[in-house]
Amino acid sequence: MGTSRFFLLVNPWITDFAAYDFWVRPLGLYTLAALFRAAGHRVDLIDCLEGGGGEARRPPKRGAWGQGKFFSEEIPRPDALRSIRKRYRRYGMTPARFRERLAASGRPDAVLVGSMMTYWYPGVAEAIREIRGAWPGVPVILGGTYATLCERHARDVSGADVVLPGDGEFVLPPVLSDLVGAAIQFAFEPGDLDSYPYPALDFAGRLDAVPILTSRGCPFRCTYCASALLNRGFRARNPVRVVDEIEHWHRRHGVVDFAFYDDALLVDAPRRAVPMLEDILRRGIACRFHCPNGLHVREMSPRLASLLFRTGFRTIRFGFETASAARQESTGGKVTTAELRQAVAYLREAGYASRDIGVYLLCGLPGQPSREMVAGIDLVAAAGARPILAEYSPIPGTPLWDEALGDARYDIAGEPLFHNNTLLPCLHREIAPDDFQALKTRARESAVNEGSR
Repeated sequence: MGTSRFFLLVNPWITDFAAYDFWVRPLGLYTLAALFRAAGHRVDLIDCLEGGGGEARRPPKRGAWGQGKFFSEEIPRPDALRSIRKRYRRYGMTPARFRERLAASGRPDAVLVGSMMTYWYPGVAEAIREIRGAWPGVPVILGGTYATLCERHARDVSGADVVLPGDGEFVLPPVLSDLVGAAIQFAFEPGDLDSYPYPALDFAGRLDAVPILTSRGCPFRCTYCASALLNRGFRARNPVRVVDEIEHWHRRHGVVDFAFYDDALLVDAPRRAVPMLEDILRRGIACRFHCPNGLHVREMSPRLASLLFRTGFRTIRFGFETASAARQESTGGKVTTAELRQAVAYLREAGYASRDIGVYLLCGLPGQPSREMVAGIDLVAAAGARPILAEYSPIPGTPLWDEALGDARYDIAGEPLFHNNTLLPCLHREIAPDDFQALKTRARESAVNEGSR
């Protein structure tokens, strides 16, 4: 295996106007930690989103299924956001607690920092400054979503020595080998997700819910989505191996709640999702399952709906995006209105109530009029589901990016902070803020009315 080295992995803070823990875990970093261990190296992982601080901090409210609020504290807004009259917060542990964790970890040979949303980069830069203060001269490598989608900005602003776009397990080993003077090799088959070790979740501060993947990537190419930019094609696991992992965490660690992070959980359902669900039933695994990402409507069938209900899928979300047939087609053609109605009907027949079936509707798309959003809300409610407005965030490199550049009210090309969906950067200029609030109220009231049925 060569000479052993010590690597520190860091998941930085979220910095935003609002954030909620829908089973958010740095699964990529947990997996890298497991790969390092399997290669004979020592590793530590600090997740800044975990709570803690030297001072007495009231624990945030947690849901019964493992979701809930983060620890947080208000911080000054970045200069670019000074005109936005909303409170800006750092989510996770205090900086003092982070410094304690750095000191306790010991001096590493290299630090690997992950990143998520592009507009959360202030938390990335702050974490790197703290790392440099604790361990001068230790190389810092930045990867993840922000590093991939905004590579040039990350090189200029983050403070990292190396910015690596792409999948870490592929791009890290040669760079690390050069930096630490020892051969770094991961043992896995690039095309076989089942050759990866289980993620190193012993680093998680709490194990009330476990993230899990049945696949990476997505075969669809929706114009607003970054999946194709962040993944090397579509790779799927063996359904039996997925159930093996669920059983491992459930039987050995008592985990009851599992959150699927897949972009395409139901794609090719007869060969993937259906056998997985049938195996869960056959093994008598009594757990709760959650799908915070949007499921593909087209794959739904009476058999699949029944299996989802019987196996304990509690959080169902569909990606519908819009009631406009023209926009459905222009943004990727992954779903039609008729398919959504049919999918909801199958789930209702299987035993789900309206409040259980959330349907994402994109709002604030370039050129999107308010009547389109109203039509989407009303259509979803009439179908017997719960409309959920999802504010559009412009993503560099996506097919819709050029159109977003033309419609954006901010400099989204120069400043990733303006990608923040809270700002509704591409909201139609004829839609006033009060009008959008009225749309949100309409969606909430529709959800309440349908949920009572």
